[in-house]
Amino acid sequence: MGNDMGQARLRIGIITGSTRPNRNNVAVARWVYEIAEKRSDAVFELVDMLDYNLPLLDEPLPPSLGQYSKPHTKRWAEKIGSLDAYIFVTPEYNHGISGALKNALDFLFREWNNKAAGFVSYGSAGGARAVEQLRLVMAELMIADVRAQVMLSLFTDFENMSQFKPDPRHERELNKLIDQVIAWGGALKALREKR
Repeated sequence: MGNDMGQARLRIGIITGSTRPNRNNVAVARWVYEIAEKRSDAVFELVDMLDYNLPLLDEPLPPSLGQYSKPHTKRWAEKIGSLDAYIFVTPEYNHGISGALKNALDFLFREWNNKAAGFVSYGSAGGARAVEQLRLVMAELMIADVRAQVMLSLFTDFENMSQFKPDPRHERELNKLIDQVIAWGGALKALREKR
């Protein structure tokens, strides 16, 4: 089922926010993907940063110029550019986002512009502080971030802080987040088409 008037459904990337070995991130991202896949109002894709093997930012020119010289950057740019909106699944490391996620964001510029994003976070304080940082970065990348958020606690949504067992209420929160990402992603489509 597509949107009204036969428009193509939005493509939403569920982006992992950690590359650490034994990360909780993949289990959370898969949970987001499995819930999202039940919907028919958008197309969802799980995008694992680890698959892109991005080194520390190594492009000689600023990303805003869009003149990428490295194969890993071009591959990352192609993937991010193919998506209309994002759901970032982020841990909280030391009151902030992971270095790997910040690095992945910094590699690109135009590919992020005029798109929407939502956040699923986890940590001892639900990942709230990581999302606060992400919201600042989103503004600079011209990504409209939605208000709805899913915050998962390492104490109540994980067994032994490692086995992901989310409280059932989070599924409702996630669907509300997805509703907002789709609405804003669709609204921003006109700006993307003008470029």
